[in-house]
Amino acid sequence: MTRSAIFLFLTLLTGALSAQPHTTGKTVVDQKLTAQLEAALAGFHGRVGVYVRNLKTNRIAVVNADSLYPTASMVKVPIMCGIFDKIEKGEIAFNQELVYRDSLKYDNGIVGSFRDSTKIALPKVVHLMISQSDNTGSLWLQAMAGGGAAINQWLDGNGFANTRVNSRTPGRKEFQARYGWGVTTPREMAELVAMIRNGKAVSPVASDRMYRYLGMQFWDGEAISQLPSNVKIAAKSGAVNQAKSEVLVVHAPHGDYVFCIATKDQEDQRWQKDNEGYALIRKVSAIIWKHFEPKSEWKPAEGSEKFWF
Repeated sequence: MTRSAIFLFLTLLTGALSAQPHTTGKTVVDQKLTAQLEAALAGFHGRVGVYVRNLKTNRIAVVNADSLYPTASMVKVPIMCGIFDKIEKGEIAFNQELVYRDSLKYDNGIVGSFRDSTKIALPKVVHLMISQSDNTGSLWLQAMAGGGAAINQWLDGNGFANTRVNSRTPGRKEFQARYGWGVTTPREMAELVAMIRNGKAVSPVASDRMYRYLGMQFWDGEAISQLPSNVKIAAKSGAVNQAKSEVLVVHAPHGDYVFCIATKDQEDQRWQKDNEGYALIRKVSAIIWKHFEPKSEWKPAEGSEKFWF
């Protein structure tokens, strides 16, 4: 084994065993929900982890919740925290006008389709990053936040030992080769979004603004599709060929709950509605909702699958 491979192995092992982000109060394992989730995950062709916490009762359900998974586009949550940290420090103006350059282009998303010299306000780029998951805009904001190193420093300082930005970040090349743009655990990603919901990320006012962005999701075909449309949800999903993931806070009638599901090493790499990862996310979301809202008779409208995108 090469020196670099040994270093990567030890780093992964240490990260997986690191202390988890702080949660308020003592947590109690919800045995019934845990058993339901274990049954739902059995037989999945790949690896999967789930973390659930009822924010009212602090009851949790965990299945492989502290293993490392690719963030895919969930990495845009830490990027958003990095940008708002700069705004709070006065290093970036929230309402400033930005000028797009062709050199920023990563793909043919909305921002990547702009003409050179197009002007756009920073809040609109943040909105496109979170709601549309725009990649070019996200990399632009990552750079403005000081790059992956600065964002990772913020994460580490706030108790997130495993969640990291890998892409375009010094010293993260081997992690990028394994996990892509970013890496996290279901527990940490869920608790990061819960931290924003509780007004404790960057500042109360910054958290409020970030939480509003998370409540405006275009990509709602998986976990969100299994929840009533009149229930407030804050979320971010992510997907690459071998991994699918989603993190949500659900403002359920009997108490808010947060959960994150992440997969990796999937055999099914099709970009279709019945992809095994997508199907599992929908199944898990429905199970958690029914567990916390057992008297709910809501179910997806008949024919809703024709609007999947």
